Amino acid sequence: MNFLPLSNYLQIIERAWNNHDGDKISMFISMRHEHTQYPNYQLENAQALVQRFLSGPIDELIVFHLRCCYHFNRGSFVEAYNAQSSLTQSLTKVLHMQKEQNWSLPIMYTVCSDLRLLAQLAEKTRTSINDKPGEILEKAAECLMGCFRVCAADNRSSEEDTKRIGMLALVNQLFKVYFRINKLHLCKPLIRAIQSSPFSESFSLSQQITYKYFVGRKAMFDSDYTLANEYLTYAFENCHKYSVRNKRLILLYLVPVKILLGYTPSRYLLEKYDLVQFWNLVQAVCQGNLKEFDELLETHEAFFIQCGIYLIITKLKIVAYRNLFRKVYLILNTHQIPVEALKTALVYLGQTDVDLDETECIVANLIFEGKIKGYISHQHRKVVVSKQNPFPPLTSLH
Repeated sequence: MNFLPLSNYLQIIERAWNNHDGDKISMFISMRHEHTQYPNYQLENAQALVQRFLSGPIDELIVFHLRCCYHFNRGSFVEAYNAQSSLTQSLTKVLHMQKEQNWSLPIMYTVCSDLRLLAQLAEKTRTSINDKPGEILEKAAECLMGCFRVCAADNRSSEEDTKRIGMLALVNQLFKVYFRINKLHLCKPLIRAIQSSPFSESFSLSQQITYKYFVGRKAMFDSDYTLANEYLTYAFENCHKYSVRNKRLILLYLVPVKILLGYTPSRYLLEKYDLVQFWNLVQAVCQGNLKEFDELLETHEAFFIQCGIYLIITKLKIVAYRNLFRKVYLILNTHQIPVEALKTALVYLGQTDVDLDETECIVANLIFEGKIKGYISHQHRKVVVSKQNPFPPLTSLH
């Protein structure tokens, strides 16, 4: 747009507000819109000027928005966040007052998204040693929860009128905060609220994809790999084919989940989404090559930690143990496998500090998880496996 005088901008806002045009207002109150770069729109104290053109409650929202623009363009991200926080709290009151309307939901989506992004910037640039890490994001989450409660409390049953259709967008914003500050337990009541919503079919596909992605990640951290596979697969398959970055992000978590469930991703898929770090790891797990697995884990440790998947990658080692012991079973061709033979295989593949007791412990874990059908004869130091399907396919265990 060609930058208009501030008075024209305010008149556009006034007309849009009177016409209940939430989409237009959301554009002109967005921190990502180009008008925020224009110096005449950057005012620290604009209350007197704004009130000449706008009446309440929109005047207060615009005052805070212009203040946010002022601080943002001066690199004062904490102050910009504070202004956006005040804007969000004022909007929450507006939403509460509009009991029979939901046309302002697009404004809420934009304001809440900007609040989270500004909170992230403020976290990076905070200078006070008294601020706890994540404190600004926690406060942002409280503001977001204010909007969420207003939406959740709307009991109207009509999809065209209820604010409850805005719940999922807020939940996704809250998920992004909770995952960043590592407070995943706070996601549980939000998940329940969405699962019990009668408007689950009304949420946009993009919102559902984001929701499935985060719930899938949470399920992965909760070791519910079947649910994680279901939700992450939905997110990946429904994500737009040209959204390569988002598809790669989903695969970062879906690939290790798939391996734990006994599925092997293709090399083509991993190369397509620049995840070749996984390919040799997949091969090591499938072959039961513990030495190579440990070496690859060390080589790509920084990458896995940065992506937040290091712990789940380490869990793949139990699958590598299972595949190695199955090879020993096939070589010996007996249902009574000496523990010493399993220990020898472990030592050969780099586990030099393992003894017979630790080998039995590994086998016990595999039996407990259902990856081996059998029992340990401690007296004879043998693993007695079932004569029928002693090493069940991993896919059948879930």
